[in-house]
Amino acid sequence: MMLYRFLVVIACLLGATFAHADYLPKAEQIADNVYAIIGPLGQRSQQNDGLNANFGFVVTPEGVVLIDAGASQLGAQKLELAIRAVTEQPIRWVINTGSQDHRWLGNAYFASKGAEIIALERTAAMQQKSAAQQIENLHRFLGERLVGTAPLVSPKPLKVGADGTASLSVGGEKLVLRHTDAHYPGDAMVHLPKQQIVFTGDLVYVDRLLGVLPASSVKKGQQAFGVLKALNPTRLIPGHGQVCDMAKAQRETGDYYDFLANVIGQAAKEMEPMDEVLSKHADLPAFRHLENYKDLHRANMNRAFTEFEGQ
Repeated sequence: MMLYRFLVVIACLLGATFAHADYLPKAEQIADNVYAIIGPLGQRSQQNDGLNANFGFVVTPEGVVLIDAGASQLGAQKLELAIRAVTEQPIRWVINTGSQDHRWLGNAYFASKGAEIIALERTAAMQQKSAAQQIENLHRFLGERLVGTAPLVSPKPLKVGADGTASLSVGGEKLVLRHTDAHYPGDAMVHLPKQQIVFTGDLVYVDRLLGVLPASSVKKGQQAFGVLKALNPTRLIPGHGQVCDMAKAQRETGDYYDFLANVIGQAAKEMEPMDEVLSKHADLPAFRHLENYKDLHRANMNRAFTEFEGQ
């Protein structure tokens, strides 16, 4: 009853702010104390406040560990509301899995509530480097709804050890961070060994085709996906798409990395003509059902070819 009353008060306070927004995130329980928040597959918009990605949280006796902070102050408030529907525990830690806007630009809001901001060193460095450009770009999508959003990078980013990981023990829970550097430099995944769950960040996309950006690395994505498989998780919270198992992640992401690296990349190494290679593989039935396939597939091949060209 106490939680219900709290939520009613919060909903009333935020009602005017979110009155025209048609997306409010909801938490989905994955394990006893682990939750996923699955965002829409489309573009950033005023309706979703830049929450077009997946997030999640772990509830511990000492507080909540939030995985990724949203793209804006309003987006962070929406994530907070989704958490409050599950627990009254304070949000004490925020882990950033990457340096794209929706992974970290909500940091300042949670820090103002007392949360510790956590990221790996390379992630924090990329956030610092790209902050101004990201804020400028977000104005195109969010407009006045970006007001109040301020970039805040982890003041004490974590170093990775000789094994390429950084481990945390917070609230009695162990979390292991390791870089993937696939979709964007500094990207990471978060492994919960006890629950056999991985928050993959933007390494894994399901239900929509992964995007290869100018800053992406297909080679590193393929390598990181191999590391993910070796962890043998039972459940994955991908960067985009529904919670899944390794079999689905393999079909919709792992196999696509293999195609881009082993087919397109190999053709580039052998100096085959790019236009002929891209035209030959323009239609891939195994991935045609994924959202954004028509918009992204050829550009993905183009960037993969360029990455492997001359190697």
